[in-house]
Amino acid sequence: MSASADHLKALVQAHAAGDEESFYAVTLQVAAKAARQGHNRLASELREMIDAARAEPLSRLGPSPTPMIRPKGELADLVTADYPDVRLSEMTLSKSVREALDQVLHEQRQRAELESHGFEPIHRVLLTGPPGTGKSMSAAVLAHELGLPLFTIRLDGVISRFMGETSTKLRTVFDAAKQSRAVYLFDEFDAIGAERAAKNDVGEARRMLNSFLLFLDESPPESLVVAATNHPNLLDRALFRRFDSVVTYDLPGMKQAGEVVRGRLINMNTTGVEWAEVESHTGELSHAELVKAAESAAKRSILAGHQLITTAALATALDERRAARRD
Repeated sequence: MSASADHLKALVQAHAAGDEESFYAVTLQVAAKAARQGHNRLASELREMIDAARAEPLSRLGPSPTPMIRPKGELADLVTADYPDVRLSEMTLSKSVREALDQVLHEQRQRAELESHGFEPIHRVLLTGPPGTGKSMSAAVLAHELGLPLFTIRLDGVISRFMGETSTKLRTVFDAAKQSRAVYLFDEFDAIGAERAAKNDVGEARRMLNSFLLFLDESPPESLVVAATNHPNLLDRALFRRFDSVVTYDLPGMKQAGEVVRGRLINMNTTGVEWAEVESHTGELSHAELVKAAESAAKRSILAGHQLITTAALATALDERRAARRD
């Protein structure tokens, strides 16, 4: 093997730190070692790959990923960190939702241009709609497309029964947003943003929401704060005007539902499927439920010894999924 253990560790360290030149330097060391061992073809290919990569304009390489930031200290108890790999092109979305997400990405990518004219890009986004329609996945898409980590706020860690602690923990999260560029996702956001005038409201809940509104107003445009809720009717009205963009998700229509099912079965044989018939069985199901139904039909076919998906198998799986959600 041409690369030693030390070389491999150095390559990983350089990649994790986003140190491009160190990565190339170590690779050239590997190429030199390969040449000394008589692996001239490998050495030549490595050098050519490095030369090509260095000559490639950065603009053609897509967004440069921000090195993964591992939460430390108190923040580590409040968020989970991920580096998603899902692309916007992989999601089946309505035209309005896709356009809204495209606008967020476009403004973030042109942040410097907007700020030079005194404007901030969209950086506070509220996603609303039924469960399973792609809200959380959209936050992951925004992170991936912008080359940023995704920090999902653990509400069980943020919301405290002790007076004042929740606001302090929220401040920790928003302070991190100022220091570390990332997408910060508040899932099941109604736990924080519920209407302040609710009958079961208590003083701490009001203080928690007021603190969130204050911190949201002060959030930096470099990071994205994304809140997602299945229950927009529970949110305080003041929240809607504090977000730069409010994106509404709906259950997919028949044609869109068919696209979701087809997309999940891309590696299966669906040549005999009557899609119009399948689509007629998709009513009331979310994107996530459609995917589960497609997976169920596929697994049954595979375990039966073939990869052919039939119209009847898909219709049955979809009907079973709909029946399960009504139980």
